[in-house]
Amino acid sequence: MTMLLTILSVVSLLMPASFHHTQENKVERAECLRPFYEKLDRGKQPVRILHLGDSHVRGHVFSVVARRQLEEAWGSAAVEPQEISYRTTALATETGKAGLVYHAIGINGARYAHFNTPAYLEKVKELQPDLIVLSFGTNEAQGTYSEAVHREEMGALVEALRKQCSAVQILLTTPPGAYRTLRIRHRRNGKTYYTYQRQANPNTPKVCAVLRSYAEENGLPVWDLYAIVGGQQYGLRNWTSAGMMRKDRIHYTDAGYTLMGRLLAEALIKARETNDKK
Repeated sequence: MTMLLTILSVVSLLMPASFHHTQENKVERAECLRPFYEKLDRGKQPVRILHLGDSHVRGHVFSVVARRQLEEAWGSAAVEPQEISYRTTALATETGKAGLVYHAIGINGARYAHFNTPAYLEKVKELQPDLIVLSFGTNEAQGTYSEAVHREEMGALVEALRKQCSAVQILLTTPPGAYRTLRIRHRRNGKTYYTYQRQANPNTPKVCAVLRSYAEENGLPVWDLYAIVGGQQYGLRNWTSAGMMRKDRIHYTDAGYTLMGRLLAEALIKARETNDKK
């Protein structure tokens, strides 16, 4: 394990060779996760992750792949074996033994505000997470983007989660990126017609910048998936050239979500190694 982690700390072994201008796969401000890793290191009780997000999480591939990878690394005795598909829940069934428990709840079309309700906050409290992973931003970037609204909704959810679970650590993740479809109006021979053109959503870099800024201001760790896979210039090119985006150019194929899940797990494993060295 030590040799593997040493290798992973230098370069991601998971990134496809076709991906260009990628960055190191890591959790920034990983030291903020030390209480989570210390509890994991003690090995005396279940340690829980709760992954909340939008349709990328709801698809039960991204989060479930991360779950399986982390169970393999940190112990699966804390949960009952279960098959998970789009039609099932992605909430784990606990055994009470020590090990990793990884729950996931995703909502199609969700923004941060969708989880800031009494019902969802009560569910979070019931699950007693030690670490909450928040994966939003794709829907914030759709349509007219408001930095003020984004920051307000993100901050409100973070504070609400902290009130529900006072000792919880929170990890923010950036969205992977998406295209948007433009409708272009034309006039010819007195008639109007439209053509449609896809372009990289220009709001995604803005969403990521606000998310990173908020994380820095509030001392939160962040996993910048958008930058890791190539950023504004190369990210979407990398995903599409590898055939990992669906036809709507917003969602990803199972192969794409599998890569995301493996990268998230790898980053969390590396973050544990970083904390162990300090």
